[in-house]
Order: sequence, then structure tokens, then C-alpha cells
Amino acid sequence: MLASALGVLFKGRNLARVLGGLWVTLRLSAVSILLSVALGLALGMVMTLRSPIIRALTRLWLETIRIVPQLVLLFIVYFGLARAFNLQLSGEAAAVVVFVFWGAGEMGDLVRGALTSIPAHQRESGAALGLTRWQINRYVLIPQTLRRLIPQAINLATRMIKTTSLVMLIGVVEVLKISQQIIDASRYDAPQAAVFIYGVVFLMYFMVCWPISLLAGRLEKRWKE
Repeated sequence: MLASALGVLFKGRNLARVLGGLWVTLRLSAVSILLSVALGLALGMVMTLRSPIIRALTRLWLETIRIVPQLVLLFIVYFGLARAFNLQLSGEAAAVVVFVFWGAGEMGDLVRGALTSIPAHQRESGAALGLTRWQINRYVLIPQTLRRLIPQAINLATRMIKTTSLVMLIGVVEVLKISQQIIDASRYDAPQAAVFIYGVVFLMYFMVCWPISLLAGRLEKRWKE
């Protein structure tokens, strides 16, 4: 049984195809995470402003990404907006748009929470010492914000990596889609191959997410010293 399952994975270019699908998953994740972090940092600072209009808009953004499932957002962007505005969006482009919309909103809320959790007297102490607004942000607020933000940001990053599995439903050929194709092609010759191949996919996701979690733990431990 194991030999036949291994044979399916190593038959022809199947292994190369699975690794190619993993690369698509990693590329989508990396682009989405980097853009989400950059936009989320800026959004989080904006969310600390006291403007009622800004608060209402950001609240609407947050409630949208919390209530509407990511799969529905993918369908809205890929099938709805693309047709409504006659846009030629690829599946990967639509996925990046949705994941950045979701990730930036989540990251912005995390940044806002980290900034507002810093006691006001620390800003006042910095100003009393003659520090400029930029210096207060650079030497007082940002280091403490990062310490509070890293564990939650890493959790968001791993969630985004795992959520990329949804893009197969809008035609993106990533690791799960290719695995499904291989399983369907060998359904009669090796019906037990599905468990083994999905086990390999599980190990791939684990090998991607586990080092990220280790890095977060080391950074958190280092900053506590």
C-alpha cells in the first residue's frame, strides 16, 4: 500500500508539480503578507486618530473582514468586480487583493491596539525630555509596539499562509489543487494514495509555518531580556 502511494507521488513529474504548487502558495503568501504589514502599519497609525469619519470608515473595514468569509470575498472580487468593471484579473491577482484587504485590516487593528496600550505618560515623559514627535515614535513607541505586536502578527501570517488553500476554488493551481489532480488521476490505480499525498501536503504547510513560529518565539524572548 505504501509502495503504491509512494509510486504515485514519484510517478512522472508529480513531485515536481507538487513543489511547483507549493511555490505558488509561498509566492502568494509572501506578497500578501508583505503588503499587509506595510499597509497595516500605516492603517494602524491612522486608526489612532480621533476623527469620527476615519473611525467610521476603519470600523466598516474591520467589520467587513470579520463578518464576510474570505472565500466570499474571493468570489466577489474574482467573479463580481471583475465582470462589473470589465477587469481582466487573474486568479492570483484577485487572491492578492483579497488577502491584502483582509490582512491589512487585521494588522491595522493589531497596530492600533498595541499603540493605544502604551501608557500616555511615556509620550509625555519623552516630550518633557525634549524629544521630537519623530524621536518619541522611534525610541519610545515603536520598540514597545513591536514587542506587543510580534506574536499576534506571526499568528496572522500563518493564518494567511493556510488560507491560501482557498484560491484553488477560483482556478489558481497551487499545492492543494495539484494534489487533488494527482489523486483524481490515480483514483483507480492507487485509491489509498490520497491519505499519503495529503499527508505530504500537511508536512509542507508544517515546514513553512513552524520556522515562522520559532522565529517569533526567539524574537519575543530576546526583547524580554
